[in-house]
Amino acid sequence: MGFMSAWAISSHTDDVIAGLSVHLLPAMRADRAHPEAERRWRQWQREPLPDHRTWYSGVGEGGEARTSAIESFRALTAPGDHVDDVCAGREDPSFHVLDDVWEGQSDDSMFLTVHRKEYAVSALFHAIGPTRAALLPGWCGTFLLTAAQVRESLPDVERALTFAPAEREAAEVRDWLDYGEGEESVLDGPLRVWSAAARARLGLCGVAVHLC
Repeated sequence: MGFMSAWAISSHTDDVIAGLSVHLLPAMRADRAHPEAERRWRQWQREPLPDHRTWYSGVGEGGEARTSAIESFRALTAPGDHVDDVCAGREDPSFHVLDDVWEGQSDDSMFLTVHRKEYAVSALFHAIGPTRAALLPGWCGTFLLTAAQVRESLPDVERALTFAPAEREAAEVRDWLDYGEGEESVLDGPLRVWSAAARARLGLCGVAVHLC
């Protein structure tokens, strides 16, 4: 069965962030508190996955454990059920991510990436690895940050998403997403928006959702 997903980081004033927190923070906390969330995170931190092009090549010894680790990582980095429900208006029909979070955003103030049958956060985390991913605030691509928190977290985000040439090349190989001409990648968009929000003294909202 096919699906389409999106991951977006949008810039907002602190007043807007406070309003969004009523809808999104409980859902974000619920996804973070999922009984399997911490176990999946620790497993990936302890045993990073090899190059995705080798994931399903042959069975061999340890194939079952490898498949289990892959599925655990995919579940970890997929949109959380609670945030997904809130953003789609299933919890509160008066609130929908398209109208209440993303509407009116300019290209400069937002990073949005949409993919069919793929999850952007999964590709980003695989590309940068668990040590860098652990520097990113929030939980697996979801977060609500005030302007002060954006400025405080920027150095960690810069460390996570700034690469030497060889590191950049390796990360690009491990990013399995297909991009259109001129489309911004998950390796570039988040840091651009973070830096712009810090300069403008704005907060940030990050959400990963299913669009259909």
